[in-house]
Amino acid sequence: MKNKAISASKALGFGTAPVFFTAISTILGAILFLRFGFAVGTLGFWGAILIVLIGHLITLPTALAISELATNTRVEGGGEYFIISRSFGLKIGSTIGIALYFSQAISVAFYVIAFTEAFEPLFLWWQNHFNFELPRQAISLPALGILAWIILRKGAGLGVKALYFVVAVLFIALILFFAGSPIQTEEALRQPGNNFGFFNRDSFFLVFAICFPAFTGMTAGVGLSGDLKNPGKSIPLGTLAATVAGMLIYFVLIWKFSVSASQADLLEHQLVMSKIAIGGFLIIPLGLAASTISSALGSVLVAPRTLQALASDKSIPFRKFNYLMAKGKGKSREPFNASILTFAIAFLFVALGNVNVVAEIISMFFLITYGTLCLISFLNHFGSPPSYRPKFKSRWYFSLAGFLLSVWVMFMINPLYTILAYLMIVVLYLVIEHYNKDQKGLVNIFKGALFQLNRKIQVYMQKHQSDLETEEWRPAAVCISPHSFEREKVLDLMNWISYQHGFGTYFHFIEGYYSKQTYSASRDILKELVDLQKEEDNALYIDTMISPSYTSAIAQVIQAPSISGMENNMVVFEYDQEQPEEINRIIDNIKLTKAGNFDVCIFAGSSSIMRYHNGIHIWIRSTDLINTNLMILLGYIILAHPDWHKSHLKIFSICAPGKNEQTREELEELIASGRLPITLTNIEIITSEGNQSVPEIIRTHSKNAALTIMGFRDEKIKEKGEEFFCSFKDLGDILFVNAAQSKEII
Repeated sequence: MKNKAISASKALGFGTAPVFFTAISTILGAILFLRFGFAVGTLGFWGAILIVLIGHLITLPTALAISELATNTRVEGGGEYFIISRSFGLKIGSTIGIALYFSQAISVAFYVIAFTEAFEPLFLWWQNHFNFELPRQAISLPALGILAWIILRKGAGLGVKALYFVVAVLFIALILFFAGSPIQTEEALRQPGNNFGFFNRDSFFLVFAICFPAFTGMTAGVGLSGDLKNPGKSIPLGTLAATVAGMLIYFVLIWKFSVSASQADLLEHQLVMSKIAIGGFLIIPLGLAASTISSALGSVLVAPRTLQALASDKSIPFRKFNYLMAKGKGKSREPFNASILTFAIAFLFVALGNVNVVAEIISMFFLITYGTLCLISFLNHFGSPPSYRPKFKSRWYFSLAGFLLSVWVMFMINPLYTILAYLMIVVLYLVIEHYNKDQKGLVNIFKGALFQLNRKIQVYMQKHQSDLETEEWRPAAVCISPHSFEREKVLDLMNWISYQHGFGTYFHFIEGYYSKQTYSASRDILKELVDLQKEEDNALYIDTMISPSYTSAIAQVIQAPSISGMENNMVVFEYDQEQPEEINRIIDNIKLTKAGNFDVCIFAGSSSIMRYHNGIHIWIRSTDLINTNLMILLGYIILAHPDWHKSHLKIFSICAPGKNEQTREELEELIASGRLPITLTNIEIITSEGNQSVPEIIRTHSKNAALTIMGFRDEKIKEKGEEFFCSFKDLGDILFVNAAQSKEII
C-alpha cells in the first residue's frame, strides 16, 4: 500500500524546472516591483545591497541545508515539513510544519493583495471619475476566487503550465526594465544617480522586514517534493539555482534603480519601475501581475501539500481533520480538501490584510523555519550519525551562521513578534506532544550532538587526568548490590552523593555466568530500575553487572571507566543492620578496593524511617584525622540535595580529658578553611571520661539522627572486624567512611 501511495503521489513526475521556476517566480515577486525602489530610496544603494546580502546569508545556508538533507533521505510530499519531521521527529516537524503551513497560506493572501497594486491606474481613474476610493478588495477577492477555481478544478498540472507563462511575462518585464532609460527631469534634486552617498541606519530593519519575503521564495519549489520524479536531484539543483540567480538579479536591480531614478522618485512612486522600463506603463503592471500571480501560484501549490503531509502523519490532534486533509483527489492525490482550507485562510487575510503588516508576519514564520533547517544541518554535521550520508554536502559553519543570523534578525525586526512567534511554537509543541507521546521529541534532537560532545569531553578529561587530580576533590562513587528493590535507601544515598557535586554509578548485581538468559534478565531489571528512578527524578546512572561472585563483580566494577569522564574514586558498600553476616563479605573485599586507592564507604541501613529534619551527625576523633575532611565533605554534599533542605549538619568530636579547647580550635580552623555552612553552635565537643565506650557515647547523642557519619580505620577492621560495625546497630542509618588519603578542603 505504501509503495502504491508513493508512486501515485509522483504520478505527475515533475523534473527540476518546476522547482526552479516555482522558486524564482516567488523570489522575483511582489516585493521586487512594489518595495525595492522604496528600499533603495530609503536606505541608499549600499543599504539595499546590505539587505540582499543579509537576506542571502540566511537563505543560502538554508538552501544548502535543504539540498544536503534532501540528498540524505528519500523526500516525499510535504517539502520542508517532510525534511524537518524526518530529521527531528514528528513532534518537532509537526510544530514547525504547522507554522510553515500558515506562513505559506498567508503568503497566498500577501501575493494576491500585492496583485491588486497592478491595477493602480484603475483605482486612480475610479477616484477621479466617481470621487471616492475603490476598495482594493474589489480586485483582490475576485482574483483570489478565480485562482481558487483554477487550482481546485485543474490541479497542480495546470498550475505548473500557467507558471511557465507568467514566468515568461515576468522576465520580459525585467528585460525591458533593465533596457530602459533613466528618468529625466529638470529639477536638480530629482536627477538620477544620487542614491550612492547615504545610508539610513535607523530604518534598516523595518525595510528589511518588508523586503525579506522576496528571498523566502527560494524554498517554494521544495513543496513540490511529492510530485517530483527525483527529489534528491531536483531540489538541490532547482533551489540553489533559483537562490543564486535571484541574488544576482537583485544586485543588478538595485544598481539599475540607483542610476535610473532619484531618491525622491523612488520614495514617491510605488511603481517607479514603470517610469524606467521601455513601455513601462503597460509592461510593468503586467510584470507585477505576472509576478504576484506566479508567487501566489507557487504558494498555492506548496501550502496544501504541506498540510496534506501533516495530516497524513496524523500530526494534528484531531482525527477527523487529519482524515479530511490527508485525502487526495485522483491518481496524483491532489490535496483538494487542504486547498479549500488554504483558500479560506487566504480569503480571510485578503479581506483584512495590509501588505506591510502581512510581510512582517510572513518574515517571522519563514525565519523560524529557515533557522530550524539550518540547525538540523548543523546538528547532523556535529553529531555525525552513521545514517547521515548526504550526496550533497554543505559546511557546518554555514548552517550555524544561518541559524544564529535568523534568530538575531527576528529580534532586530520586531522583538514582540519574535516572542509571540516562539510562544506560539512552544504552545503548538506542548499540544502535539500531549497527543503524540510515543514519537521522537526534544530529547532526541540533540542526541547525536551530545554524544559527540560527551566523547570529546571524555577524551579531553583522560588526557588531562593528571591536572584534574590536583584540583578540588569531588566524589565519583560506584556501588554494587543485589538488593536494589528491597533496599531503596542505598539508592537514595547514591542519588544524594551524585545530585550536584559529584557523579554516582549504581550496579545491580546478578550472580551467575553471562548468557543469553542472564543478559535478558538483566535488561528487564535495568528497565524496571530506570523507570523507578525516573519517577524520582534523580541524577544517578544505573546499570547491571552479571558475574559468578560478588568479589569478581567488584573487581570488574572498579576497573570499568566512569561514564562521567572522571575516574571512579569511591566504592560504596551496603548491608542491612538486621543481617550482620553480610558485613564479612564486605570486609573481605575492602582490601580489593584499597589496591586501587579507592575511598570506601559502608552504608548500614536500618528499618527505621529516615527523618530528615533530625539532621546529619558527623563524628570526628583525633585518632581518625585522615577521614575527617572526607566525612565533612560528604555531609555537605548530601545536605545539598532537596530531600535535606530542612535539615542541618552537626559535628561531634570525642576528645581525651583536658583537650577540649585544643580540639575545638582545630575543628574551627578546619571548618573556616573549608568554607562549609556550619556555625560554632553546630560543633559539640564531648569529653570521654572513661566510664563510657565510644559506641555508647555515639548512640547516646545520635540515636535520633537521620544519618550518622563516622570514620573507620584499617587497623580497627583488622582488630575487631564484624564486632566494630555491630556495636552501632541501634543508631539508625549509618555511613562508615574510610579515606584512601586525606582530602584537602580548598
